[in-house]
Amino acid sequence: MKSRREALKLGLLGGVVAVTGLQQGAGLVGGVHAEGAEGPAPASPSTLAANNMPVPYRAVFKRPPELVPYETGLDPDGQPFARYSLSQRLGQAQIASGPSTTLAGYNGIFPGPSIQVQQGTRTEVRISNRLPAQGLLYSDPFNTVTHLHGSASLPQYDGYANDRTAPGRIKNYHYPNWQAARTLWYHDHNHMLTAQGVYSGLAALYTITNSLEREQLPQGEFDVPILVSDVMLNADGSLGYNDNGHAGLWGDIIMVNGVPWPTMKVKPRIYRFRFLVGSITRSYRFSLSTGDPFYVVGTDAGMTPTVQAVSSWRQGTAERYEVLIDFRKYKPGQSVELRNLSNKNNVNFANTGKVMKFEVVADAPSPRPESRSITSIPTTLDPGEHPTKAEGGLDTMSLTPDMAVARRTLRVRREGGEWTINGDTWDDVEKSGFRKCFANPQRNQVEEWTIVNESGGWFHPVHIHLIDGKIIGRNTNGGKPFAWENGPKDVFYAGENEAVTVLMQFDTGKHEGGRYMVHCHNLVHEDHDMMVQFAVGDLENNDPITSDAPVVENTPEGAFASTYKPSYPAGT
Repeated sequence: MKSRREALKLGLLGGVVAVTGLQQGAGLVGGVHAEGAEGPAPASPSTLAANNMPVPYRAVFKRPPELVPYETGLDPDGQPFARYSLSQRLGQAQIASGPSTTLAGYNGIFPGPSIQVQQGTRTEVRISNRLPAQGLLYSDPFNTVTHLHGSASLPQYDGYANDRTAPGRIKNYHYPNWQAARTLWYHDHNHMLTAQGVYSGLAALYTITNSLEREQLPQGEFDVPILVSDVMLNADGSLGYNDNGHAGLWGDIIMVNGVPWPTMKVKPRIYRFRFLVGSITRSYRFSLSTGDPFYVVGTDAGMTPTVQAVSSWRQGTAERYEVLIDFRKYKPGQSVELRNLSNKNNVNFANTGKVMKFEVVADAPSPRPESRSITSIPTTLDPGEHPTKAEGGLDTMSLTPDMAVARRTLRVRREGGEWTINGDTWDDVEKSGFRKCFANPQRNQVEEWTIVNESGGWFHPVHIHLIDGKIIGRNTNGGKPFAWENGPKDVFYAGENEAVTVLMQFDTGKHEGGRYMVHCHNLVHEDHDMMVQFAVGDLENNDPITSDAPVVENTPEGAFASTYKPSYPAGT
Protein backbone atom coordinates (compact mmCIF):
# COMPACT_ATOMS: atom_id res chain seq x y z
CA MET A 1 0.00 0.00 0.00
CA LYS A 2 1.33 3.43 -0.93
CA SER A 3 2.17 5.91 1.82
CA ARG A 4 0.25 9.15 2.14
CA ARG A 5 3.26 11.09 0.82
CA GLU A 6 3.60 8.76 -2.20
CA ALA A 7 -0.11 9.02 -2.93
CA LEU A 8 0.06 12.79 -2.89
CA LYS A 9 3.13 12.81 -5.12
CA LEU A 10 1.25 10.74 -7.67
CA GLY A 11 -1.74 13.08 -7.48
CA LEU A 12 -4.08 10.29 -6.38
CA LEU A 13 -5.93 12.51 -3.91
CA GLY A 14 -8.18 15.37 -4.95
CA GLY A 15 -7.96 16.24 -8.63
CA VAL A 16 -11.21 16.26 -10.55
CA VAL A 17 -10.87 19.00 -13.16
CA ALA A 18 -7.91 19.53 -15.50
CA VAL A 19 -6.64 22.79 -16.95
CA THR A 20 -5.90 22.40 -20.62
CA GLY A 21 -2.75 23.54 -22.33
CA LEU A 22 -0.10 22.89 -19.67
CA GLN A 23 3.38 22.54 -21.11
CA GLN A 24 5.29 21.11 -18.19
CA GLY A 25 8.12 19.74 -20.27
CA ALA A 26 9.22 23.27 -21.08
CA GLY A 27 8.72 24.36 -17.50
CA LEU A 28 6.00 26.70 -18.72
CA VAL A 29 2.80 26.79 -16.72
CA GLY A 30 0.11 26.74 -19.30
CA GLY A 31 2.08 29.00 -21.64
CA VAL A 32 -1.34 30.36 -22.64
CA HIS A 33 -3.01 33.67 -22.27
CA ALA A 34 -0.35 35.08 -19.96
CA GLU A 35 0.56 38.75 -19.91
CA GLY A 36 0.65 40.02 -23.47
CA ALA A 37 -0.53 36.71 -24.90
CA GLU A 38 -2.64 36.60 -28.03
CA GLY A 39 -5.41 34.30 -29.14
CA PRO A 40 -8.51 32.95 -27.39
CA ALA A 41 -8.56 32.04 -23.72
CA PRO A 42 -8.45 28.29 -23.03
CA ALA A 43 -11.59 26.36 -22.20
CA SER A 44 -13.10 26.84 -18.77
CA PRO A 45 -11.96 24.39 -16.08
CA SER A 46 -15.35 24.76 -14.38
CA THR A 47 -18.02 22.34 -15.58
CA LEU A 48 -21.00 24.43 -14.50
CA ALA A 49 -23.90 24.75 -16.91
CA ALA A 50 -23.71 28.09 -18.73
CA ASN A 51 -26.72 29.48 -16.88
CA ASN A 52 -25.10 28.62 -13.53
CA MET A 53 -21.81 30.39 -14.26
CA PRO A 54 -21.55 33.63 -12.25
CA VAL A 55 -21.63 36.83 -14.34
CA PRO A 56 -19.14 39.63 -13.64
CA TYR A 57 -20.41 42.63 -11.66
CA ARG A 58 -23.89 41.27 -10.89
CA ALA A 59 -23.10 40.27 -7.29
CA VAL A 60 -22.90 42.74 -4.42
CA PHE A 61 -19.62 43.40 -2.63
CA LYS A 62 -19.44 42.28 1.00
CA ARG A 63 -17.02 42.68 3.85
CA PRO A 64 -16.17 39.76 6.13
CA PRO A 65 -17.82 40.09 9.54
CA GLU A 66 -15.57 41.33 12.34
CA LEU A 67 -15.29 39.01 15.33
CA VAL A 68 -15.93 40.33 18.85
CA PRO A 69 -13.87 38.84 21.73
CA TYR A 70 -15.79 36.79 24.27
CA GLU A 71 -13.59 38.15 27.07
CA THR A 72 -11.30 41.16 27.59
CA GLY A 73 -9.29 42.39 30.55
CA LEU A 74 -5.84 43.10 31.96
CA ASP A 75 -3.08 40.67 32.85
CA PRO A 76 -1.50 40.96 36.33
CA ASP A 77 1.25 43.08 34.76
CA GLY A 78 -1.35 45.46 33.31
CA GLN A 79 -1.13 44.25 29.70
CA PRO A 80 -4.53 44.14 27.97
CA PHE A 81 -5.77 40.86 26.56
CA ALA A 82 -8.66 39.74 24.36
CA ARG A 83 -9.94 36.18 23.94
CA TYR A 84 -11.64 34.94 20.80
CA SER A 85 -13.22 31.65 19.78
CA LEU A 86 -13.49 30.14 16.30
CA SER A 87 -14.69 26.78 15.05
CA GLN A 88 -13.57 25.22 11.80
CA ARG A 89 -16.62 23.66 10.22
CA LEU A 90 -18.42 23.10 6.96
CA GLY A 91 -20.68 25.78 5.52
CA GLN A 92 -22.49 26.73 2.33
CA ALA A 93 -21.60 29.55 -0.08
CA GLN A 94 -23.45 30.91 -3.09
CA ILE A 95 -20.72 31.25 -5.73
CA ALA A 96 -22.54 29.78 -8.73
CA SER A 97 -25.81 31.28 -9.93
CA GLY A 98 -27.61 28.05 -9.14
CA PRO A 99 -26.24 25.30 -6.88
CA SER A 100 -24.51 26.14 -3.61
CA THR A 101 -20.91 25.22 -2.75
CA THR A 102 -19.81 23.40 0.38
CA LEU A 103 -16.79 25.04 1.98
CA ALA A 104 -14.69 24.50 5.09
CA GLY A 105 -14.29 27.78 6.91
CA TYR A 106 -13.61 29.45 10.22
CA ASN A 107 -17.13 29.61 11.71
CA GLY A 108 -18.23 27.95 8.47
CA ILE A 109 -17.76 31.03 6.27
CA PHE A 110 -15.26 32.23 3.66
CA PRO A 111 -13.46 34.42 4.29
CA GLY A 112 -13.56 33.68 7.98
CA PRO A 113 -14.30 36.43 10.49
CA SER A 114 -11.85 39.33 10.56
CA ILE A 115 -10.06 40.09 13.81
CA GLN A 116 -8.79 43.59 14.61
CA VAL A 117 -6.64 44.23 17.67
CA GLN A 118 -4.90 47.22 19.19
CA GLN A 119 -1.10 47.02 19.13
CA GLY A 120 0.07 45.69 22.50
CA THR A 121 -3.13 43.76 23.25
CA ARG A 122 -2.30 40.11 23.70
CA THR A 123 -4.82 37.78 22.07
CA GLU A 124 -5.80 34.18 22.61
CA VAL A 125 -7.68 32.53 19.74
CA ARG A 126 -9.37 29.27 20.66
CA ILE A 127 -9.69 27.22 17.46
CA SER A 128 -11.88 24.14 17.53
CA ASN A 129 -11.70 21.60 14.70
CA ARG A 130 -15.33 20.59 14.13
CA LEU A 131 -14.72 19.37 10.59
CA PRO A 132 -15.68 15.88 9.41
CA ALA A 133 -13.28 12.98 9.63
CA GLN A 134 -12.41 13.19 5.90
CA GLY A 135 -11.34 16.24 3.92
CA LEU A 136 -13.49 17.88 1.27
CA LEU A 137 -10.88 17.34 -1.43
CA TYR A 138 -8.93 14.34 -0.15
CA SER A 139 -9.46 11.09 1.71
CA ASP A 140 -7.10 11.90 4.60
CA PRO A 141 -8.35 13.03 8.02
CA PHE A 142 -9.38 16.71 8.06
CA ASN A 143 -6.49 17.81 10.29
CA THR A 144 -5.74 21.52 10.45
CA VAL A 145 -2.91 23.84 11.45
CA THR A 146 -3.54 27.58 11.89
CA HIS A 147 -0.83 30.08 10.93
CA LEU A 148 -1.22 33.77 11.72
CA HIS A 149 0.77 35.02 8.75
CA GLY A 150 2.83 38.10 9.61
CA SER A 151 2.90 37.57 13.39
CA ALA A 152 6.10 37.22 15.43
CA SER A 153 4.53 34.33 17.34
CA LEU A 154 6.20 31.75 19.52
CA PRO A 155 7.04 28.64 17.43
CA GLN A 156 4.33 26.54 19.12
CA TYR A 157 1.70 29.11 18.04
CA ASP A 158 3.14 29.89 14.62
CA GLY A 159 1.27 27.21 12.70
CA TYR A 160 4.19 24.80 12.31
CA ALA A 161 3.23 22.43 9.53
CA ASN A 162 3.28 19.27 11.67
CA ASP A 163 1.48 20.75 14.70
CA ARG A 164 -1.85 19.29 13.60
CA THR A 165 -5.24 19.63 15.28
CA ALA A 166 -7.39 16.59 14.48
CA PRO A 167 -11.19 16.71 14.21
CA GLY A 168 -12.63 16.82 17.72
CA ARG A 169 -9.61 18.65 19.16
CA ILE A 170 -8.86 22.28 19.96
CA LYS A 171 -5.79 24.49 20.20
CA ASN A 172 -5.57 27.83 21.99
CA TYR A 173 -3.21 30.06 19.98
CA HIS A 174 -1.45 32.96 21.73
CA TYR A 175 -0.44 36.06 19.76
CA PRO A 176 1.70 38.91 21.21
CA ASN A 177 0.66 41.70 18.78
CA TRP A 178 3.60 43.91 19.75
CA GLN A 179 4.38 44.61 16.09
CA ALA A 180 3.53 47.85 14.31
CA ALA A 181 0.14 48.29 12.64
CA ARG A 182 -0.22 45.93 9.68
CA THR A 183 -2.48 43.61 7.69
CA LEU A 184 -2.06 39.94 8.59
CA TRP A 185 -4.13 36.89 7.76
CA TYR A 186 -4.73 33.50 9.30
CA HIS A 187 -4.97 30.33 7.26
CA ASP A 188 -4.51 26.57 7.27
CA HIS A 189 -0.92 25.26 7.18
CA ASN A 190 -1.37 21.47 7.38
CA HIS A 191 1.66 20.00 5.62
CA MET A 192 1.08 18.34 2.24
CA LEU A 193 -2.54 19.52 2.32
CA THR A 194 -2.17 23.28 2.88
CA ALA A 195 -3.33 24.07 -0.66
CA GLN A 196 -6.54 22.07 -0.27
CA GLY A 197 -7.21 23.54 3.18
CA VAL A 198 -6.88 27.17 2.08
CA TYR A 199 -8.70 26.49 -1.20
CA SER A 200 -11.55 24.87 0.77
CA GLY A 201 -12.02 28.16 2.64
CA LEU A 202 -9.73 28.22 5.69
CA ALA A 203 -8.50 31.82 5.34
CA ALA A 204 -9.34 35.16 6.97
CA LEU A 205 -7.95 38.62 7.74
CA TYR A 206 -6.42 39.86 11.01
CA THR A 207 -5.22 43.43 11.51
CA ILE A 208 -3.15 45.24 14.12
CA THR A 209 -3.96 48.91 14.53
CA ASN A 210 -2.43 51.77 16.51
CA SER A 211 -2.90 55.52 16.93
CA LEU A 212 -0.33 56.47 14.28
CA GLU A 213 -2.00 54.32 11.64
CA ARG A 214 -5.45 55.64 12.59
CA GLU A 215 -4.29 59.26 12.36
CA GLN A 216 -2.71 58.94 8.91
CA LEU A 217 -4.88 56.54 6.91
CA PRO A 218 -8.63 56.05 6.22
CA GLN A 219 -10.62 54.10 8.80
CA GLY A 220 -13.93 52.28 9.15
CA GLU A 221 -16.12 52.52 6.06
CA PHE A 222 -13.16 53.86 4.05
CA ASP A 223 -10.77 51.06 5.11
CA VAL A 224 -11.71 48.07 2.95
CA PRO A 225 -10.42 44.46 3.06
CA ILE A 226 -9.99 42.87 -0.38
CA LEU A 227 -9.20 39.14 -0.27
CA VAL A 228 -8.80 38.05 -3.91
CA SER A 229 -8.94 34.36 -4.80
CA ASP A 230 -9.87 32.10 -7.68
CA VAL A 231 -11.84 28.90 -7.90
CA MET A 232 -13.20 26.32 -10.33
CA LEU A 233 -16.52 24.56 -9.75
CA ASN A 234 -17.97 21.22 -10.75
CA ALA A 235 -21.37 20.93 -12.43
CA ASP A 236 -23.10 20.42 -9.07
CA GLY A 237 -21.46 23.54 -7.60
CA SER A 238 -18.89 21.64 -5.55
CA LEU A 239 -15.25 22.69 -5.51
CA GLY A 240 -13.21 21.42 -8.42
CA TYR A 241 -9.54 20.81 -7.73
CA ASN A 242 -6.55 19.87 -9.88
CA ASP A 243 -2.95 20.90 -9.22
CA ASN A 244 -1.73 19.96 -12.71
CA GLY A 245 1.09 17.65 -11.68
CA HIS A 246 1.90 19.81 -8.65
CA ALA A 247 2.41 22.86 -10.86
CA GLY A 248 -0.49 24.87 -9.46
CA LEU A 249 -4.21 25.51 -9.65
CA TRP A 250 -5.77 28.28 -11.76
CA GLY A 251 -9.51 28.78 -11.46
CA ASP A 252 -11.71 30.62 -13.93
CA ILE A 253 -13.85 32.41 -11.31
CA ILE A 254 -12.25 35.40 -9.57
CA MET A 255 -13.70 36.19 -6.15
CA VAL A 256 -13.36 39.16 -3.81
CA ASN A 257 -14.15 38.29 -0.20
CA GLY A 258 -15.79 35.12 -1.47
CA VAL A 259 -18.07 36.89 -3.98
CA PRO A 260 -17.48 36.44 -7.75
CA TRP A 261 -16.66 39.73 -9.50
CA PRO A 262 -18.67 41.99 -7.13
CA THR A 263 -19.77 45.60 -7.51
CA MET A 264 -18.98 47.94 -4.63
CA LYS A 265 -20.67 51.28 -4.01
CA VAL A 266 -18.13 54.01 -3.15
CA LYS A 267 -18.52 57.64 -2.20
CA PRO A 268 -16.45 60.44 -3.80
CA ARG A 269 -13.78 60.06 -1.11
CA ILE A 270 -10.29 58.63 -0.69
CA TYR A 271 -10.48 54.94 0.19
CA ARG A 272 -7.86 52.61 1.56
CA PHE A 273 -7.93 49.04 0.23
CA ARG A 274 -6.05 46.21 1.95
CA PHE A 275 -5.26 43.76 -0.87
CA LEU A 276 -4.52 40.16 0.11
CA VAL A 277 -4.05 37.48 -2.53
CA GLY A 278 -5.63 34.34 -1.09
CA SER A 279 -5.35 32.27 -4.28
CA ILE A 280 -3.28 29.15 -3.81
CA THR A 281 -1.28 29.73 -7.03
CA ARG A 282 -2.42 32.64 -9.21
CA SER A 283 -0.62 35.98 -9.12
CA TYR A 284 -2.19 39.27 -10.19
CA ARG A 285 -1.29 42.63 -11.67
CA PHE A 286 -4.00 45.03 -10.60
CA SER A 287 -4.96 48.14 -12.58
CA LEU A 288 -7.89 50.56 -12.92
CA SER A 289 -9.91 50.81 -16.12
CA THR A 290 -9.47 54.61 -16.06
CA GLY A 291 -5.69 54.39 -15.94
CA ASP A 292 -5.71 56.35 -12.67
CA PRO A 293 -2.98 55.61 -10.12
CA PHE A 294 -2.99 53.66 -6.91
CA TYR A 295 -1.01 55.08 -4.00
CA VAL A 296 0.89 52.39 -2.09
CA VAL A 297 0.79 53.17 1.65
CA GLY A 298 1.44 49.74 3.14
CA THR A 299 3.18 46.45 2.45
CA ASP A 300 3.04 43.09 4.24
CA ALA A 301 4.47 44.37 7.52
CA GLY A 302 3.08 47.88 7.79
CA MET A 303 3.14 51.43 6.48
CA THR A 304 5.62 52.53 3.84
CA PRO A 305 7.83 55.52 4.78
CA THR A 306 7.24 57.06 1.34
CA VAL A 307 3.96 56.83 -0.58
CA GLN A 308 4.40 55.54 -4.13
CA ALA A 309 2.05 56.21 -7.05
CA VAL A 310 1.80 53.21 -9.40
CA SER A 311 -0.45 52.43 -12.37
CA SER A 312 -0.32 48.72 -11.53
CA TRP A 313 1.57 46.34 -9.30
CA ARG A 314 2.45 42.66 -9.18
CA GLN A 315 1.10 40.64 -6.26
CA GLY A 316 1.56 36.97 -5.50
CA THR A 317 -0.10 34.62 -3.06
CA ALA A 318 -0.03 35.81 0.58
CA GLU A 319 1.41 39.24 -0.21
CA ARG A 320 -0.46 42.22 1.22
CA TYR A 321 -0.49 45.71 -0.26
CA GLU A 322 -2.43 48.64 1.13
CA VAL A 323 -3.31 51.25 -1.50
CA LEU A 324 -5.34 54.44 -1.69
CA ILE A 325 -7.78 55.09 -4.53
CA ASP A 326 -9.07 58.64 -4.95
CA PHE A 327 -12.71 58.67 -6.11
CA ARG A 328 -13.23 62.40 -5.48
CA LYS A 329 -13.18 63.43 -9.13
CA TYR A 330 -15.96 61.02 -10.13
CA LYS A 331 -19.64 61.90 -10.22
CA PRO A 332 -22.45 59.70 -8.92
CA GLY A 333 -23.32 57.08 -11.52
CA GLN A 334 -19.79 56.72 -12.86
CA SER A 335 -18.05 53.38 -12.50
CA VAL A 336 -14.45 52.15 -12.45
CA GLU A 337 -13.33 48.57 -12.98
CA LEU A 338 -10.54 46.90 -11.06
CA ARG A 339 -8.75 44.72 -13.60
CA ASN A 340 -6.10 42.02 -13.58
CA LEU A 341 -3.38 42.42 -16.23
CA SER A 342 -1.86 39.12 -15.02
CA ASN A 343 1.79 38.06 -15.04
CA LYS A 344 3.92 35.52 -16.84
CA ASN A 345 3.02 31.87 -16.42
CA ASN A 346 -0.47 32.22 -15.09
CA VAL A 347 -3.22 30.29 -16.85
CA ASN A 348 -5.95 32.79 -17.69
CA PHE A 349 -9.52 32.39 -18.87
CA ALA A 350 -12.28 34.48 -20.37
CA ASN A 351 -13.00 36.61 -17.29
CA THR A 352 -9.86 36.33 -15.17
CA GLY A 353 -8.86 39.80 -16.39
CA LYS A 354 -11.75 41.21 -14.33
CA VAL A 355 -11.75 41.53 -10.54
CA MET A 356 -14.52 43.88 -9.35
CA LYS A 357 -16.30 47.15 -10.16
CA PHE A 358 -16.64 50.36 -8.17
CA GLU A 359 -19.88 52.30 -8.61
CA VAL A 360 -19.74 55.91 -7.39
CA VAL A 361 -22.74 57.11 -5.35
CA ALA A 362 -23.60 60.41 -3.70
CA ASP A 363 -21.71 61.34 -0.56
CA ALA A 364 -23.48 60.81 2.75
CA PRO A 365 -22.63 60.49 6.46
CA SER A 366 -21.09 57.16 7.46
CA PRO A 367 -23.20 54.71 9.48
CA ARG A 368 -20.22 53.90 11.74
CA PRO A 369 -18.74 56.58 14.06
CA GLU A 370 -15.16 55.33 13.68
CA SER A 371 -15.23 55.90 9.91
CA ARG A 372 -12.79 58.51 8.69
CA SER A 373 -11.55 59.41 5.24
CA ILE A 374 -8.61 61.74 4.53
CA THR A 375 -8.63 64.96 2.53
CA SER A 376 -5.42 64.53 0.53
CA ILE A 377 -2.99 61.87 -0.61
CA PRO A 378 0.00 61.82 1.77
CA THR A 379 3.56 61.81 0.45
CA THR A 380 5.21 60.31 3.55
CA LEU A 381 4.02 58.27 6.53
CA ASP A 382 5.34 57.96 10.05
CA PRO A 383 5.36 54.33 11.27
CA GLY A 384 6.66 55.40 14.69
CA GLU A 385 9.47 54.09 16.87
CA HIS A 386 10.27 50.41 16.63
CA PRO A 387 8.11 48.51 19.15
CA THR A 388 10.96 46.40 20.62
CA LYS A 389 13.66 49.06 20.57
CA ALA A 390 14.25 48.46 24.31
CA GLU A 391 15.03 44.80 23.57
CA GLY A 392 17.33 45.63 20.65
CA GLY A 393 14.77 45.73 17.85
CA LEU A 394 15.59 47.82 14.79
CA ASP A 395 13.29 49.52 12.31
CA THR A 396 13.19 47.25 9.28
CA MET A 397 13.53 50.04 6.72
CA SER A 398 16.63 51.39 8.51
CA LEU A 399 18.59 48.15 8.04
CA THR A 400 21.78 48.46 5.95
CA PRO A 401 24.01 45.75 4.42
CA ASP A 402 26.88 46.51 6.79
CA MET A 403 24.69 45.31 9.70
CA ALA A 404 24.49 41.78 8.28
CA VAL A 405 26.52 39.17 10.15
CA ALA A 406 25.83 36.50 7.53
CA ARG A 407 24.86 36.29 3.86
CA ARG A 408 22.96 33.27 2.59
CA THR A 409 21.46 32.10 -0.69
CA LEU A 410 18.24 30.17 -1.18
CA ARG A 411 18.08 28.52 -4.61
CA VAL A 412 14.60 27.45 -5.59
CA ARG A 413 14.16 24.87 -8.31
CA ARG A 414 12.33 21.69 -9.28
CA GLU A 415 14.24 18.44 -8.99
CA GLY A 416 12.85 14.97 -9.67
CA GLY A 417 9.29 16.29 -9.71
CA GLU A 418 9.65 17.91 -6.28
CA TRP A 419 10.04 21.61 -5.50
CA THR A 420 13.20 22.27 -3.48
CA ILE A 421 15.15 24.97 -1.65
CA ASN A 422 18.91 24.42 -1.97
CA GLY A 423 18.07 20.84 -2.93
CA ASP A 424 16.18 20.19 0.31
CA THR A 425 12.51 19.57 1.06
CA TRP A 426 10.34 19.32 4.16
CA ASP A 427 10.63 15.55 3.83
CA ASP A 428 14.34 15.99 4.62
CA VAL A 429 13.42 18.08 7.67
CA GLU A 430 10.98 15.42 8.90
CA LYS A 431 13.55 12.64 8.39
CA SER A 432 16.07 14.60 10.48
CA GLY A 433 13.71 14.57 13.45
CA PHE A 434 12.97 18.24 12.67
CA ARG A 435 16.57 19.26 13.42
CA LYS A 436 17.80 20.05 9.91
CA CYS A 437 18.00 23.85 9.55
CA PHE A 438 18.88 26.12 6.67
CA ALA A 439 20.22 28.74 9.09
CA ASN A 440 20.66 29.31 12.83
CA PRO A 441 20.83 33.07 13.49
CA GLN A 442 20.88 34.36 17.03
CA ARG A 443 18.24 36.63 18.50
CA ASN A 444 18.30 40.17 17.03
CA GLN A 445 21.05 39.39 14.52
CA VAL A 446 20.72 40.87 11.03
CA GLU A 447 21.29 38.70 7.98
CA GLU A 448 21.13 39.17 4.21
CA TRP A 449 19.37 36.46 2.23
CA THR A 450 19.18 36.24 -1.56
CA ILE A 451 16.39 34.17 -3.09
CA VAL A 452 17.44 32.91 -6.53
CA ASN A 453 14.76 31.46 -8.81
CA GLU A 454 16.48 28.75 -10.86
CA SER A 455 13.30 26.94 -11.87
CA GLY A 456 12.84 28.45 -15.33
CA GLY A 457 9.26 29.31 -16.27
CA TRP A 458 7.82 29.55 -12.79
CA PHE A 459 7.35 32.28 -10.22
CA HIS A 460 7.64 31.79 -6.47
CA PRO A 461 6.32 34.06 -3.70
CA VAL A 462 8.68 33.00 -0.88
CA HIS A 463 7.48 33.51 2.71
CA ILE A 464 9.90 33.72 5.62
CA HIS A 465 8.12 33.22 8.94
CA LEU A 466 8.77 35.44 11.99
CA ILE A 467 10.68 38.25 10.28
CA ASP A 468 10.01 41.56 8.58
CA GLY A 469 12.38 42.10 5.67
CA LYS A 470 13.63 44.96 3.53
CA ILE A 471 14.22 44.30 -0.16
CA ILE A 472 17.53 45.91 -1.11
CA GLY A 473 18.08 44.53 -4.60
CA ARG A 474 16.82 42.65 -7.62
CA ASN A 475 18.63 41.40 -10.68
CA THR A 476 15.76 43.00 -12.60
CA ASN A 477 14.39 46.56 -12.48
CA GLY A 478 17.90 48.02 -12.62
CA GLY A 479 18.88 46.19 -9.46
CA LYS A 480 16.36 48.07 -7.34
CA PRO A 481 13.15 46.98 -5.62
CA PHE A 482 9.98 47.70 -7.56
CA ALA A 483 8.23 50.93 -6.59
CA TRP A 484 5.51 49.08 -4.68
CA GLU A 485 8.03 47.10 -2.60
CA ASN A 486 9.53 49.98 -0.61
CA GLY A 487 8.09 48.91 2.71
CA PRO A 488 8.60 46.05 5.19
CA LYS A 489 7.65 42.63 3.82
CA ASP A 490 7.50 38.93 4.70
CA VAL A 491 6.69 37.49 1.24
CA PHE A 492 9.19 38.02 -1.58
CA TYR A 493 8.08 37.50 -5.19
CA ALA A 494 10.85 35.74 -7.11
CA GLY A 495 9.73 35.94 -10.72
CA GLU A 496 11.07 33.88 -13.59
CA ASN A 497 14.90 33.87 -13.38
CA GLU A 498 14.80 36.65 -10.79
CA ALA A 499 16.98 37.03 -7.72
CA VAL A 500 15.78 39.17 -4.83
CA THR A 501 18.01 40.22 -1.91
CA VAL A 502 16.50 40.88 1.51
CA LEU A 503 17.81 42.25 4.82
CA MET A 504 16.09 41.01 7.98
CA GLN A 505 16.50 41.12 11.73
CA PHE A 506 15.55 38.04 13.73
CA ASP A 507 13.58 40.01 16.27
CA THR A 508 11.59 37.71 18.55
CA GLY A 509 10.38 40.40 20.94
CA LYS A 510 10.78 39.11 24.47
CA HIS A 511 11.06 35.36 23.83
CA GLU A 512 14.13 33.29 23.01
CA GLY A 513 13.09 31.98 19.60
CA GLY A 514 13.06 28.47 18.20
CA ARG A 515 12.29 26.90 14.80
CA TYR A 516 10.42 28.60 11.94
CA MET A 517 9.58 27.74 8.32
CA VAL A 518 10.58 29.17 4.93
CA HIS A 519 8.50 28.12 1.94
CA CYS A 520 7.01 29.02 -1.40
CA HIS A 521 3.51 30.44 -0.99
CA ASN A 522 2.32 28.84 -4.19
CA LEU A 523 0.76 26.38 -1.78
CA VAL A 524 0.94 23.51 -4.25
CA HIS A 525 4.71 24.02 -4.38
CA GLU A 526 4.89 24.25 -0.58
CA ASP A 527 3.08 20.93 -0.22
CA HIS A 528 5.34 19.22 -2.81
CA ASP A 529 7.73 19.94 -1.00
CA MET A 530 9.24 23.43 -1.12
CA MET A 531 9.74 24.16 2.56
CA VAL A 532 12.71 24.23 4.93
CA GLN A 533 13.29 25.69 8.37
CA PHE A 534 15.63 27.94 10.32
CA ALA A 535 16.08 28.32 14.06
CA VAL A 536 16.62 31.46 16.10
CA GLY A 537 18.89 30.55 19.01
CA ASP A 538 18.68 27.05 20.46
CA LEU A 539 16.82 24.52 18.29
CA GLU A 540 15.23 23.09 21.43
CA ASN A 541 13.54 26.33 22.46
CA ASN A 542 9.73 26.32 22.32
CA ASP A 543 9.31 23.04 20.45
CA PRO A 544 6.60 23.83 17.87
CA ILE A 545 4.95 20.40 18.08
CA THR A 546 5.17 19.39 21.74
CA SER A 547 5.26 22.67 23.71
CA ASP A 548 1.49 23.20 23.61
CA ALA A 549 -0.18 20.35 21.75
CA PRO A 550 -3.89 20.39 20.80
CA VAL A 551 -6.26 18.77 23.30
CA VAL A 552 -9.59 16.97 23.09
CA GLU A 553 -12.59 19.28 22.73
CA ASN A 554 -14.70 18.95 25.88
CA THR A 555 -17.10 21.85 25.61
CA PRO A 556 -20.31 21.92 23.58
CA GLU A 557 -20.49 24.06 20.47
CA GLY A 558 -21.90 27.43 21.44
CA ALA A 559 -20.14 27.54 24.82
CA PHE A 560 -17.97 30.31 23.40
CA ALA A 561 -20.61 32.06 21.32
CA SER A 562 -19.33 34.14 18.41
CA THR A 563 -20.69 37.63 17.95
CA TYR A 564 -19.86 40.18 15.27
CA LYS A 565 -19.71 43.94 15.08
CA PRO A 566 -22.53 45.65 13.16
CA SER A 567 -21.99 45.42 9.42
CA TYR A 568 -21.93 48.17 6.82
CA PRO A 569 -24.79 48.44 4.33
CA ALA A 570 -24.62 45.81 1.59
CA GLY A 571 -22.35 46.69 -1.27
CA THR A 572 -20.20 49.30 0.53
